[in-house]
Amino acid sequence: MSPTPSSSPLSLLRQRGEHDSSKVGMVELFFDLVFVFAVTQLSHTLLAHLGAATALQVTLLVVAVWWVWIYTSWVTNWLDPERLPVRASLFALMLAGLLLSSSIPGAFGERGWVFAMAYVAMQVGRTLFFLWAVRAEKPSMRRNFQRILVWLSASAVFWLIGGFTADPTERLAWWALALALELVSPSLYFWVPGLGRSSLDDWDVDGAHMAERCALFVIIALGESLLVTGATFAQLPAWQLDHVAAFLSAFVGTVAMWWLYFHKGAEAGEHRITHADDPGRHARSAYTYLHLLIVAGIIVSAVGDELVLAHTAHADTIAVAVIVGGPMLYLLGTGAFKWAVLRRPRPPLSHVVGLVLLALAAVPGFLHLVSALVLAAMCSAALVVAAVWEHRATR
Repeated sequence: MSPTPSSSPLSLLRQRGEHDSSKVGMVELFFDLVFVFAVTQLSHTLLAHLGAATALQVTLLVVAVWWVWIYTSWVTNWLDPERLPVRASLFALMLAGLLLSSSIPGAFGERGWVFAMAYVAMQVGRTLFFLWAVRAEKPSMRRNFQRILVWLSASAVFWLIGGFTADPTERLAWWALALALELVSPSLYFWVPGLGRSSLDDWDVDGAHMAERCALFVIIALGESLLVTGATFAQLPAWQLDHVAAFLSAFVGTVAMWWLYFHKGAEAGEHRITHADDPGRHARSAYTYLHLLIVAGIIVSAVGDELVLAHTAHADTIAVAVIVGGPMLYLLGTGAFKWAVLRRPRPPLSHVVGLVLLALAAVPGFLHLVSALVLAAMCSAALVVAAVWEHRATR
């Protein structure tokens, strides 16, 4: 379902139906580089202070980073990034994104106000720019983003209150409330008293562009995982046999993750959303929500790989949860994504088998019957089994 672009040469909307109109632009890829930094900051923050409190804080930050990125992807799905005003807005968002990413390690400390103000500036500022950019377009598009602006402005109040609150626990509560408002709003179609609610017709996305954008973010997260593994391995004082084995296990696990998403899932998702009568529904569920689990799984897995490289012999309870939890999140995310886009009566059996194998591996891990290296190898093996099973089942 395509929008009705303005015939005016001043329109900033993508002119759909033309050659390469769905292609991701170079400026969009340039914008994504900021989020390579953000993903690295998130994994390092979790690793530096590994514990239940930090895990809860980083979980909130992961969701926030994903949410600001996916909202920007929705906007550039409509607006043409090759037009100078749109390109300039992306550069402004990049600057705010760098501030946001730089403040992540201190988001629950002295830099909470920086994170909050950068986040609000990106969410509210981008929406205001979109309203200006479509001021001459169809009223339904403007009304849709007026509703979005109301929701984001309401959540901004709680982001700012939390950012200027000294107590980390209170900050977490304020930010959780703010993020909850933003997470629930699409499922409520951004209903606002007096403005009504949006409809799926208002979310007439370009499916091919949305699928490619999310696939590129998965590549960003996987690439960051490899960077963390390579950097940690390079810094080891001596490359002993167990370190080499941990390095190979991390690499095999990352390759299996790539295979599980890109061998079938990405292609099936793009086919589904581009041929759907309601691409907005698929963009909301399969790409906006479910991809969050996929990205979170990659980030947690990267932290687990670094823990194993640094401590191959021992893994405490928190480390075991990270080593097993990352692959579990990833299989849950990719399995739910494929289940949604393939519209089958049950989730992929290959992913269910992989989750069962991971659960079985967690038992000796939590009982401290195996080393961190053996546990990591078991998790990588579970991912490989799921990938091979799916490959053979879909041949």
